[in-house]
Amino acid sequence: MITRKRLTARAFGLLVALAAGLLPAGPAAAAAAADEPDARESPKVELVLDVSGSMRAKDIDGQSRMAAAKQAFNDVLDAVPEEVLLGIRTLGADYPGDNRRTGCKDTRQLYPVGPLDRTEAKTAVATLAPTGWTPIGPALLGAADDLEGGDGTRRIVLITDGEDTCGPLDPCEVAREIAAKGTHLVVDTLGLVPNAKIRRQLTCIAEATGGTYTAVQHTDELSRRVEQLVDRAADPVVKPVATDGADRCADAPRLKSGLYTDREKFSQHRWYRVDVLPGQELRAAVSVGADRALNRDYGVLLRAVTTRGREIVRGEEAGDGRTDVISTGLRYPKAPLDDDTADEVKPAAETVCLQVSNSFSAPPSVKTTPGLPVELAIDLVDGPDEASDVASFGLGHGWWLLGVLALTGLLAGLVWGWLSRWRLAVWRTN
Repeated sequence: MITRKRLTARAFGLLVALAAGLLPAGPAAAAAAADEPDARESPKVELVLDVSGSMRAKDIDGQSRMAAAKQAFNDVLDAVPEEVLLGIRTLGADYPGDNRRTGCKDTRQLYPVGPLDRTEAKTAVATLAPTGWTPIGPALLGAADDLEGGDGTRRIVLITDGEDTCGPLDPCEVAREIAAKGTHLVVDTLGLVPNAKIRRQLTCIAEATGGTYTAVQHTDELSRRVEQLVDRAADPVVKPVATDGADRCADAPRLKSGLYTDREKFSQHRWYRVDVLPGQELRAAVSVGADRALNRDYGVLLRAVTTRGREIVRGEEAGDGRTDVISTGLRYPKAPLDDDTADEVKPAAETVCLQVSNSFSAPPSVKTTPGLPVELAIDLVDGPDEASDVASFGLGHGWWLLGVLALTGLLAGLVWGWLSRWRLAVWRTN
């Protein structure tokens, strides 16, 4: 999301740091953790299958798209992990008529989200036949309702061969509305037809929720990709926490180490607060997703300032429309207390205000609501002890480094001048 390479590198580094801080320290802690029951909620997945009339076309491995989808579903249902609560929803499966209003309501839950009875689910899928319209937007809304409740991972996997035929309810806008609710519900899309217009719509749906788009033209590809997505829901890496930044630091939420999501309007400032103890280092990174068409040349700014408004450090990044995410980060090591002072006074935390700003703008035809998705990663670690760490110079102590560099340059110049004069003297003598 940027520079995808930069984002990947920064996100990976930050996740490693978070993992290092969250893992138990030592064998005793590991043993204690092993004795505790796993309280994580079961992940929920709903497969949304297009059963519209166009699924009759026979262009996937010599069989119809519907037949290929059924075969793939059978393979996937056999491989679903036991801990996954799975459901199935259809669109365009029941109404064969020409009434647009009725056809655009044609979505229903074929199999409820819950513990999987493989035989029952396969039997339900086997009864499907290509029938009606392609109401992708209503189907996404229905699937989001099906997955409501709980704090576990939630994922929608949409399999379709065409674009939505039920405008003006734009499925891309529906996906943005779902993401704006802070439900952490991811929508992955799979397209059965390599059509540019269909690809744009399905890509927009996926990117709006942090999901992926995949074009598939063979049955085995479809089975393999759906299995991967279901497995991904069963084993998530990090689940972000929804937060709501403020318009000024005084009203901002206090954040601890973790991963957070928010929404930010175009050219808006969002504020958050973090308490940093002496001897700790604050590491923060922010990513803003361009989930819709934007004007070129934009940027993202992340600033750390004191409660009085003095800037401590900043990170910034600019883009030119070639990426779908832009990110930046910063580090702030707070000096530890003296040993004598630490024994006499309980260390007080410094409140650091984090400001996230953007300079995005959009063409007149593009909606600016809801705001752009923001992902903010916070980590508090022990400050550096070794002078070899550049961060140990601290912020505001850059003159020490500048002085060392100037002295090194002066000495190097003197030595070089002496060597030059010595060589010249030798040349004249000879």
